Amino acid sequence: MTDDASVLELVRAAWRVRENARILGKTQVGAAVLASDGKMYLGCNVEHKFRSHDVHAEVNALTSMVAAGQSLALAVAIASKRDHFTPCGACMDWIFELGGPSCRVYISNSEDAIAFEHLAAALMPFYPH
Repeated sequence: MTDDASVLELVRAAWRVRENARILGKTQVGAAVLASDGKMYLGCNVEHKFRSHDVHAEVNALTSMVAAGQSLALAVAIASKRDHFTPCGACMDWIFELGGPSCRVYISNSEDAIAFEHLAAALMPFYPH
């Protein structure tokens, strides 16, 4: 996924779905996944009052992809208004499971901008492949 317009479209979709987040804390997060079929799948964080059952945006988007019958994520865009934001370890487990080490991860902390771009393997370099 090297087309800048496609990446920006993915990031913008993550920002749009971020507005649907159900939060009890401070951080709204949106995620958009580009699957190998070329379709985009979206998710936002959904927090639960008991906190042990929160659904993170990345997992929400990835499992939506699976529910639609797809099994390979090529890229994940994550939108959050935090300066230093990366997927948590549990979300990285899902990214590796459904995207693998070459899945591109785009982090955006302001609309229409990409703060960081990494391969999943760079975010978790010692993850068992």
